[in-house]
Amino acid sequence: MQDRHIIALDLDGTVLRHGFDGAGDHAAGGIIDPDLAEAIRTLHESGHEVIVSTGRSVDATLPIVERLGIRPEWVVTANGAVTLKRDPFGTRGYRREYVEAFNPADALQKIRPQLATAHFSVELADGSFLYTKEIPSGTLPSNQRKATFEELLGVQAARVIVFSPDYRVEEFLTAIESLGLTHVSYAVGTSSWLDIAPDGVTKASALEVLRERLGISPARVFAAGDGRNDIEMLEWAGRLGVSVAMGQAVPEVKAAATKVTATAEDGGLLLALRERFPELLAS
Repeated sequence: MQDRHIIALDLDGTVLRHGFDGAGDHAAGGIIDPDLAEAIRTLHESGHEVIVSTGRSVDATLPIVERLGIRPEWVVTANGAVTLKRDPFGTRGYRREYVEAFNPADALQKIRPQLATAHFSVELADGSFLYTKEIPSGTLPSNQRKATFEELLGVQAARVIVFSPDYRVEEFLTAIESLGLTHVSYAVGTSSWLDIAPDGVTKASALEVLRERLGISPARVFAAGDGRNDIEMLEWAGRLGVSVAMGQAVPEVKAAATKVTATAEDGGLLLALRERFPELLAS
């Protein structure tokens, strides 16, 4: 395909919206609007490289990819620390192609005195999780084991999660920014949730590796997201291509994008995709 694009899509708050299914029950994992799913399938089947790019674990990402009805060549998970490649012999049709791991001990030991009541979890390179207290989120895998804080030190981690429900987001941000964390990348979510990755590892770093491997021009990149962990991806895509922040995003996320669309609840991603690819996605 001569005009092939990378179309990098965050999941929660971008592809997925919160809400209730047709039976009136809360939709586990989020809702995908049928028209949006059809548009994503159309882009994928037309030859564009649709790449899901999420902070979710592998186990929590692949079921969403399956719900979209696509089989992309690449999937970026754990905020860029784990990149999957399609493989018919792999788990659910994928294998871990790139895994960035680090020793989280220094970061954890700095954070714990500031956030003593926090819930700590470590995603290991093989996709399993160790946790000190359960983290209430559908984005984590079922392969979890409770551990002591000391057991989290010295492992090789693809990602560290710190969840602190006792803090407001503003207090949480202040506490994290005062720690002077080095040799790691971190992003604070819309709740008091901190994702820590190896230094320099973000959704953008993983996507740039794939862009170069695929030989796609930076001008033919489209990315959409809504969270602080999407900022680097939006800046990366927007340098020469197009990056879209969802309407419900906080101001610093909107500032990182070249465009702002409607909220996820109002179909913002579908509107943005139709605007960028009108020849394929008639409204």
